[in-house]
Amino acid sequence: MVPIDIQHFAEGRTKARAYFCYLFSKNIPNRLPSLTEDMIMPRLLKIKADQENCEGVYLLDNRGVQVSPTFAKEKQIDDDMGKIRADRAYYYRAVREERCTITDPYPSLITGDLTVTASAPIFDENGSLKYVACIDMPLEEVLKIAHLNKMDTFFSEFFKFTYGAFALALVAIALLLFVKGIESFFLYGISISHFKIKDVFEATILLTLSLAIFDLSKTLVEEEILGRYKEHDISGPHKTMVRFLGSIIIALSIEALMLVFKFAITDPNKLIYSMYIIAGVGILIVSLAIYIKFTKLKIDE
Repeated sequence: MVPIDIQHFAEGRTKARAYFCYLFSKNIPNRLPSLTEDMIMPRLLKIKADQENCEGVYLLDNRGVQVSPTFAKEKQIDDDMGKIRADRAYYYRAVREERCTITDPYPSLITGDLTVTASAPIFDENGSLKYVACIDMPLEEVLKIAHLNKMDTFFSEFFKFTYGAFALALVAIALLLFVKGIESFFLYGISISHFKIKDVFEATILLTLSLAIFDLSKTLVEEEILGRYKEHDISGPHKTMVRFLGSIIIALSIEALMLVFKFAITDPNKLIYSMYIIAGVGILIVSLAIYIKFTKLKIDE
């Protein structure tokens, strides 16, 4: 698989998953009483017949044990019955997410070529897991299913260029803040005769903001330009938001601490203003925690 195929698969993954979800929901019975293998396999074989280049279909039970032969393109592999697939992504992801899912490309045991497995959990009328239906499709066919039209390709390249320009500008700003912070630190932080807590805090704030902006630009480059998404993690704009807001919270906390020291020495009556900032930081932390929780739930659905 060439790098462009990896990129196209990442860009079209949502469309491919939606297509397979449609196939499963249209053909496979779900949440019905007395579900049996004999009720499911004919429907699964129908999907295989409709998909000309399907590599194979098979059925797993609720423990991840294969309970049917693997019905490949030109043969039936009976030896696969009884094999434990609980450690395979197409099983545990479908069980964990409780919905149709597709795997990353991996070498097929049947053909040796790169394949993608779509799987869907099947529940009884009480919502208990009964089976997991699986379909193996060649990567080339999945790419055709998720094919991007010319407009999609144009805007994809346009957005990548735009994100690259913003990331470059953010890196420049981060470097300027870093240089200014180092300059302030060496001018005031090391010299004992000019040592002031205020100057040290200001240098720390500049360096923290520089780190936050650099981290933001790094995330933009990795996820929006290079397309490096990590599984089981907050990704995309959610990850960017969490990282940036986390750095801002740190900067505001340092600023509030600096004001506490300053007002405690110069004007204790103004300590209330630093407390306002501390309260605002607390609200941001709680809000960010709520955002992470609900964002994570949305990703896992």
